[in-house]
Amino acid sequence: MSVRVTTLPNGLRVATDAMDSVESVSVGVWVGVGTRHEIAETNGVAHLLEHMTFKGTTTRSARDIAEQIEAVGGQMNAHTGREQTAYYVKVLKEDLPLALDVLADILLRSVLDPEELARERVVVLQELGQAQDTPDDIIFDHFQETAFPKQALGRPVLGRAEVIESASRDVLLAYRQRHYGGVNMVLAASGRVEHDAFVAMAQRALAELAPAADMAREPARYIGGEFRAEKELEQAHLVWGFPGVAYDDPDYFACAVLSTLLGGGMSSRLFQEIREKRGLCYSIYSFANPFLDGGVFGIYAGTGEKEITELTAALAAELKGVMRPPPEPELKRARAQMKAGLLMSLESSNARMDALGSQLLIFGRPIATEEISARIDAVNAQDTARVAARIFAGQPTLAAMGPLDALEPLDRWVARLR
Repeated sequence: MSVRVTTLPNGLRVATDAMDSVESVSVGVWVGVGTRHEIAETNGVAHLLEHMTFKGTTTRSARDIAEQIEAVGGQMNAHTGREQTAYYVKVLKEDLPLALDVLADILLRSVLDPEELARERVVVLQELGQAQDTPDDIIFDHFQETAFPKQALGRPVLGRAEVIESASRDVLLAYRQRHYGGVNMVLAASGRVEHDAFVAMAQRALAELAPAADMAREPARYIGGEFRAEKELEQAHLVWGFPGVAYDDPDYFACAVLSTLLGGGMSSRLFQEIREKRGLCYSIYSFANPFLDGGVFGIYAGTGEKEITELTAALAAELKGVMRPPPEPELKRARAQMKAGLLMSLESSNARMDALGSQLLIFGRPIATEEISARIDAVNAQDTARVAARIFAGQPTLAAMGPLDALEPLDRWVARLR
C-alpha cells in the first residue's frame, strides 16, 4: 500500500498516496464539517465560507490566488457537503510547494473582506436560484428535508436566501474559528509526492493552525413523509426513499451492492424494466447515501404525467422482487461493476486524494483497495435480500414535483410493498 499518514502536533493528519507513474499531484484539505453543523439561523454559512475563503488573504488578492495557480497550469476548487468541506488543487509535481502555500494561505489568512462578501452573496444567491430552476436538482433538497425534517441534516447545502443575504463577516469568522481545527482536518496528497518532504512542508505551512475544533453535531433522526409541489413542467420528478445505513453499519457494503443491482447502471433492474422494456422514463436510478450516524436509500425517476401510474406500480414490483435473493450472475455483475469503478479510480490522483481525505475523516484510517474489494466480494445473494427487506420495511419518504394528478398517495403505494 502506497499510503502513509503522519499526525502533526496540532492534530492535523497529513496523508500521501504516491503514484510514481504520473507527473502531477493533487493536494487538498478536508474539514469534517458541513451543513449538518449549522443551526437553522446560519444555514448556508458553511457553503458561503467556502466561497469566501478564495476571496483574498492578508498576502494575496482573490485575483492573485487564481492567477498564481493558473500561471503554472494548475486547477483549484472546493466543495461543501453535509458532513465535509474540501479545498483542493492539482498541479505539476514541481509546483506542489506553491499549491500547499496557497491552500495554507486561504485557510489561515483569508480576510473575508466585507466588500468581497457583498459581491459573493450575489453569486451564491444566483447559484441558489439556478438550483431552484432545476427541478431534477432541487427535488433532492425537498427529499432530504422531508426525510429529516426540522433538523440540520435536512437543510439544504446551498443554504437559505435570507441567511445568505444577512450573514456577516463576524458570523463567518466565528464559524471558521469554531470548526476549522487541526484535529478535525486532513491534508491529503496523491500523485508524484514524497511523504517525508511533504510532511515537512505541511509543518511549516500549517503550524499555526489551531488544534481545537467543535465537532458536535445534532443526531440524525430519519422521520420520512411526503412532499408534493404541483408545477407546470414537462416531467414529474419523483424521489422515493427509506432509512438507509451509516458508514459503520455492518450492512454498508451489502447496501451499496443492492443499490448497484437495483438501479446502478444500464443493466440494473430499474433501468432494464422501467426504461428499456416499458419506455416509461428517460432517467431512473437508485442511490445509497450514508452519513456518520444514519443514511438514506432512494430511487429517482423523471417521467411524463401519463406514465406516472404505470411507473409507480412497476417500481413497487421491482422493490418487492429485490427482497428475494438475486440470481448469482446478476449479483456477480453488480459486484464487478463496483470493483471496476474502484480500480479505475486508482488511475486518477484526484480520486485517490478524495478517497484518502474522506476515509481518514470518516473511518479514522486509510482503507486499502484490497480490503474494499474483499468486502464487496463477501456480499452474497442472501445479504442483498435481507438488506432490501430491512430497508423497505422502514418509514418511506416521497418528494414529487411537476404534474402530479396521477400520482397516488404514498400510503397506497407503500401498501404494494407489504
